[in-house]
Amino acid sequence: MTTLNRDEIASGLSAAGHIADGELATAISLMAFLKRPLLLEGEAGVGKTAVAGALARLYDTRLIRLQCYEGLDQSAALYEWNYQRQLLAIQAHRGRDASEVEDAIFSEKYLLERPLLAAIRQEVSPVLLIDEVDRADEEFEAFLLEILSEFQVSIPELGTIPALSIPHVILTSNGTRELSDALRRRCLYHYVDYPDVDREARIIMARIAGIGASLSLQIARLVESIRKEDLRKVPGVAETLDWAAALVGLQVRDLHDDPQAVHETLLCLLKTHEDKARVTPEVTARLLGRVA
Repeated sequence: MTTLNRDEIASGLSAAGHIADGELATAISLMAFLKRPLLLEGEAGVGKTAVAGALARLYDTRLIRLQCYEGLDQSAALYEWNYQRQLLAIQAHRGRDASEVEDAIFSEKYLLERPLLAAIRQEVSPVLLIDEVDRADEEFEAFLLEILSEFQVSIPELGTIPALSIPHVILTSNGTRELSDALRRRCLYHYVDYPDVDREARIIMARIAGIGASLSLQIARLVESIRKEDLRKVPGVAETLDWAAALVGLQVRDLHDDPQAVHETLLCLLKTHEDKARVTPEVTARLLGRVA
């Protein structure tokens, strides 16, 4: 696959529905050129996961996702044996030589691929998304580092399985746990922040059908003001898109035309009781007054 430059990456991601800033486009270009994983870190809701989906559409390849969580182990991430089918096969082969039965049940037919194994067995390089790696424990992180370094898997019953292709690897972290220096050294790094007003307006226009430039800009400006309030959970880009879609559905064309609808639909942005109580109608009116 030909490595795309920064401008081509930015243009391609935009066509795929993701409006990237210049630094992110550069990071993705270098990720492909250097064949290194890219670690995207930032607050929840800023669009880290969406980058992987857009990149898969850009490269016209498969997106394989490993969702990390506390207690995630190798079997859930790499491979498992289909034990139920193996037991049935053992019963069906009673009386046969034990070594023959063992060879039969520990074969590809009974192997269950999990995301990491599936990613290296694709003929065309997929995008491998390792989502919220900070939620996994340190032991799994060490195992993951080995896989990302070798891009091959050792299965005792089958031997070493080398990669058919090297996946484009994106790891995301919300910063709930400090990642090891070893993992950070292995990866390229980019911090994903909330978009500025102009870029968020472009994101809204790219993702919400039938919305105009003026309303998109008003929404982006009001969301920026809301994010500056003392909130327990700051709304992310996904919440902005939900709110924009709701306003379009209510046929709101200008936020100043229906302040009541603006306030009532903030339930798309505010996701805790404390935040909803804090952003009163008076607060909404004050913030709306700053929106041109």
